[in-house]
Amino acid sequence: MASDLSLLDLVLHASFVVQVVLLVLLVASVMSWTMILDRARVLAKARKTANAFEDRFWSGGDLTALYKELSQDEKGNQGLAAIFRAGFKEYVRLRKIEGNDMMAVLQGADRSMRVVLSRDMDRLETNLAFLATVGSTSPYVGLFGTVWGIMQSFHALGNVEQATLALVAPGISEALIATAIGLFAAIPAVIAYNRFANQVERLNNRYEEFMEEFSTLLQRQGRD
Repeated sequence: MASDLSLLDLVLHASFVVQVVLLVLLVASVMSWTMILDRARVLAKARKTANAFEDRFWSGGDLTALYKELSQDEKGNQGLAAIFRAGFKEYVRLRKIEGNDMMAVLQGADRSMRVVLSRDMDRLETNLAFLATVGSTSPYVGLFGTVWGIMQSFHALGNVEQATLALVAPGISEALIATAIGLFAAIPAVIAYNRFANQVERLNNRYEEFMEEFSTLLQRQGRD
């Protein structure tokens, strides 16, 4: 009996529809774990680079020198470094065109920074929608497999003269595997999505605060 009710045996003897559901959920689980590990690495790097840049920016060094230093490695600049480069580059360009019209200069620099901010947020939010989808739909996909398996089990009872629990138990057990796999795929995806979405929001707020402080600094520099 223990062998009959082993997990592998239940999966192998499940109906074709239930097996398809299990395969879909297994693929979704593998993909979500791959994305979870990738997002954890990307967001950890984003926080680390933000800390490093803010230490350099607020160290009191010359902004022009910092800009030239960052410009030597454009591909490696992301997050706050990319926002700073875009804003300072536009600030210098517009100062030559607009002269003393600081309002136009600052607005142009702010637009450039927000374009970079939007792109960086898109980069950080990559695959979060997929995690949310897996987390919200996997239990229902698993439930569909369970319902289908139970329907097949009870339908098979119509071909026997005497229905017993022993006849229907294996079929129900096979069907319930789908619900278990659905939860196995959904729970990590939901936890990861909520955690990563919070981290992205915190980074976005941090970037927004830097942009405001940097704009204030450029405004003071323009008056000197």
